[in-house]
Amino acid sequence: MEDKEKKKHHKKQKHQHPNDQTTKPSSDFSFKPSSEVKGLRFGGQFIVKSFTIRRARPLELLKVLSYPPTNKNSDNNKTPFPSTTAFLPTNFTILAHHAWHTLTLGLGTKKSKVLLFVFESESMRLAVDRIWPPEIPLGEVNKKLIRGLNGCEMARFKFRKGCITFYVYAVRRVGNMGFSCADDLKIILQSVVALNDFLDHTAMLAMPHQRSINYASPQVAMAH
Repeated sequence: MEDKEKKKHHKKQKHQHPNDQTTKPSSDFSFKPSSEVKGLRFGGQFIVKSFTIRRARPLELLKVLSYPPTNKNSDNNKTPFPSTTAFLPTNFTILAHHAWHTLTLGLGTKKSKVLLFVFESESMRLAVDRIWPPEIPLGEVNKKLIRGLNGCEMARFKFRKGCITFYVYAVRRVGNMGFSCADDLKIILQSVVALNDFLDHTAMLAMPHQRSINYASPQVAMAH
């Protein structure tokens, strides 16, 4: 009986959910050269490669993560995650996803992609932001954003949240040990894990009053 229980326990450990990687300490992050790290996957939906994503503003990143807003009364008044760059689907992509889904009679994917790059320092993020385009087709992300960072290593995390798939990359220079922004990376990963699944990503990305990724729809007004 004890042997059977040990085997069951071993199988459970072997088949851990990908989201479980958020519980690992920073020293266990699987960093690989940027030329070898996994990029975005598109499956058979080749048309999705032409859909575009844009660089998000700092407050948009907080909204996507459903992270508490910055404290305006704080001494430094700094926006959280200064070493992080995020890319969100453009309005064109949101509309194109729905049009493609309609044209294919429900067979086309409704899944959008959100990318977050957590760099080891704010100065590294600023340097990379200067060479990365503000808007880019999804099909060019692997070549220009991920493979294009020569001399860098990355650790990749992927989370499916309904019709939104999050790709989170931790980025550091080759040869550096550890990850200096491990706390920020941990908070970001925990925030993504805690988010509810998207049922309709237009609600979060296209509506200006939307407060968070898991924002509940307002109650219908009663007729007078």
